[in-house]
Amino acid sequence: MARADAPPGQRPQNDGASPLAIICGAGSLPFKVAEVARLSGRRPVLFAIRGSADADAVRAFDHHWIGLGQLGRFVRLARSEGCREVAAIGGVVRPTVAQLWPDWKALLMLPRIVAAFRGGDDHLLTRVAAILEDEGLRLVGAHEIAPDILMPSGLLGGLEPSERDRADIALGLSVLRATGPFDIGQAAVVADGRVLALEGAEGTDLMLAHVAALRTAGHIRVAKGAGVLIKAAKPGQDRRLDLPSIGPRTVESATQAGLAGIAVVAGSAVVAEPGRIATLADRSGLFVLGVANDGEPIDGAST
Repeated sequence: MARADAPPGQRPQNDGASPLAIICGAGSLPFKVAEVARLSGRRPVLFAIRGSADADAVRAFDHHWIGLGQLGRFVRLARSEGCREVAAIGGVVRPTVAQLWPDWKALLMLPRIVAAFRGGDDHLLTRVAAILEDEGLRLVGAHEIAPDILMPSGLLGGLEPSERDRADIALGLSVLRATGPFDIGQAAVVADGRVLALEGAEGTDLMLAHVAALRTAGHIRVAKGAGVLIKAAKPGQDRRLDLPSIGPRTVESATQAGLAGIAVVAGSAVVAEPGRIATLADRSGLFVLGVANDGEPIDGAST
């Protein structure tokens, strides 16, 4: 079995019992993954990102605080904890290279890091993953540890989309399939067959806030209660990193934007607090639907 200090390029195979390193960003999902790992008999070790991770929740687990750019510190601590695998989950605002404050190891790899930043988020994260694996740490998807974090097929809550909504979902999925190869974003807003917004660097919540502002200003003349937020992974995306996600805040933002509902590709997106999402959606009059990539619910999948 390969050791945690395996030579660069030699990827260790996990024995299912070694501690799991979890790079922890914002939100509740890192702690869900950590708890599932703990219940399965693995010791989770959180590497909480300063300025992103919830400090109170982090304290419930073995943890270390790291800054963006502290590659050497992360690798050294992960090895000292006996970690062979690493998962990364939770929101982090993409920094500039100047904001990284790299440590000595990151400085040695600065040409690779700078090259990683010359592209979209998937380009960046895939190259960061390669750097970690060159250091002997096997990257795994958080959903491989905790499959229940994936969006199920069908409804969360009791409201159904209309035929107009389903047509908007299908159009939105087509748009995301077309734009995905350009590594632009993972979300779109479509209403009455018109694309109102496409996610870029601002993220989903700010995109929805922009839609809400356009409605208020009268620049969007679609009736309130029409329009769907659609989220889907990019074609060819590394599924171990940065899957599209929704949570209670997404429902709140979609409500403020005056939308009819949210559609997410089931099995390829992460959902935080599904029970709370269902409650908020019903209270707000929104549907939340897990769909196949052709816009229809996946046959035979559980809801």
